[in-house]
Amino acid sequence: MFTINPVSAEFDTDIQHKIDRKAKPVGALGDIEALAFHIAKVLGKDQPIITQPKMMIFAADHGIAGSGVSIAPSEVTRQMVQTFMAGGAAINVFTRQVGLELEVIDCGIETPFTADSGVIDQRIGAGTEPFNQRAAMSLDTVKLGFKKATDRVEYHHQNGCNLIAIGEMGIGNTSSAAAIMSALSGFPAADCVGRGTGIDPEAFKRKQGLIEDALLLHRNELDHPLKILACLGGFEIVQMTAAILAAAERGMLVVIDGFITTAAAMLAVSINADCRDYMIFSHQSDEKGHYLMLEFLQAKPLLKLGMKLGEGTGAALAFPLIQAAANFYNDMASFDDAGIDL
Repeated sequence: MFTINPVSAEFDTDIQHKIDRKAKPVGALGDIEALAFHIAKVLGKDQPIITQPKMMIFAADHGIAGSGVSIAPSEVTRQMVQTFMAGGAAINVFTRQVGLELEVIDCGIETPFTADSGVIDQRIGAGTEPFNQRAAMSLDTVKLGFKKATDRVEYHHQNGCNLIAIGEMGIGNTSSAAAIMSALSGFPAADCVGRGTGIDPEAFKRKQGLIEDALLLHRNELDHPLKILACLGGFEIVQMTAAILAAAERGMLVVIDGFITTAAAMLAVSINADCRDYMIFSHQSDEKGHYLMLEFLQAKPLLKLGMKLGEGTGAALAFPLIQAAANFYNDMASFDDAGIDL
């Protein structure tokens, strides 16, 4: 489905030597050095430069939202996308601050936007089916979403982009992400289901029960990641999964945001494990289960700020650290440059 080259270890010694010979004690920049090593492995050992980076927010509605699993109704998905396009959301503030170009992709919001809205139209439906009652979508819909997302990543790649950051918007999508997490990892739903943006105890209990019902309903179909997406996924999670795989196929870095985007990362790894080499995990969110996801993927996040907003906000906040690591590797003098004999 995707032909992804594992990141080569051929130049690991050269990359580490360059980092160690910088004018500082070995290891003194801690995780920034590890991040620089990762960037150099993916983008090239000589001078890895991040070019034309993009923040891609994938948005869609979820049928499960009608069962009261969120503090907000489905209409808020569209309202928040309108806020993104008006420049007033947290992700707008943070992407402006760090110089990260933002685009918003409609993967299947209930009510579509007009052609002049600025929203990228990659619709594959108008909200999923309630996955506790029937499959969220068909396999053909999953495959259509993969094609649309792959085409969009290819567009950015052709225009010189070598890093994408992934964000999302979709009322009810923590339910889908929790169900996907359980299906892929084998963790019980109780370990995967959180309170999202702050549901009360009664709604939380209902949410956990609905996800347990869905896992039981679809138990005979959860043996392949595409089938898991069809049964439990969201249109935005489908396209995020494909975007991760498509970016890795093209040798691009992929910055993963929080709980929902990490569910897409889990799916991507289950489809082609080599895509894991291209991922940078921006932060550990405060959503229950996210730390288990990160452990499952053997991922060390750059930040832990108690966030649970989504939108790509954690990825945007981590972007200056990614830039700093690349700039450190490229621009900091070595002991040899400085004439220091150590």
